[in-house]
Amino acid sequence: MHTVIRLVGEYFFVISVVLVALYWLRCSRSTKVTLGATLVVGGVVGLILMLIGGKVFYDTRPFVREHITPIIPHAADNGFPSDHALLTFFLAFALWAWSRRLAIVLFINALLVSWARVAAHIHSPLDIAGGLVFGLVGALVGYYTVRAVMAKRNARAYG
Repeated sequence: MHTVIRLVGEYFFVISVVLVALYWLRCSRSTKVTLGATLVVGGVVGLILMLIGGKVFYDTRPFVREHITPIIPHAADNGFPSDHALLTFFLAFALWAWSRRLAIVLFINALLVSWARVAAHIHSPLDIAGGLVFGLVGALVGYYTVRAVMAKRNARAYG
């Protein structure tokens, strides 16, 4: 079971990144622009939230608190928020407007990655919740910012 936890917790985030990249490659040019901009803007917002959240709140990693060896080797630093959870949930939420089917697959993958990181004793559920919330906020800010900019641009072009 440790092998599964380690594999999922360390590497399954790549599945989300690859699926989003493949989806983006198959999109129309206009979707590539709006989706790409949403991912960049939302990703920057998520990163800023992660940095601020990590400065404002400190959560000792479970393996440190419990004095055990984690299944996935990790530094004994702040666990809040989980950057793996943030990335995978962000990608799931960001894709929701374009492909609900893919977003659901990404969401399931985010849950698996998050479960594995908690099971590996390197994150607490609070760390995961922080990553989920910051990922959601990043995706929403990215989507609505790009949508507003595109609407303004279209109004100028056709107005």
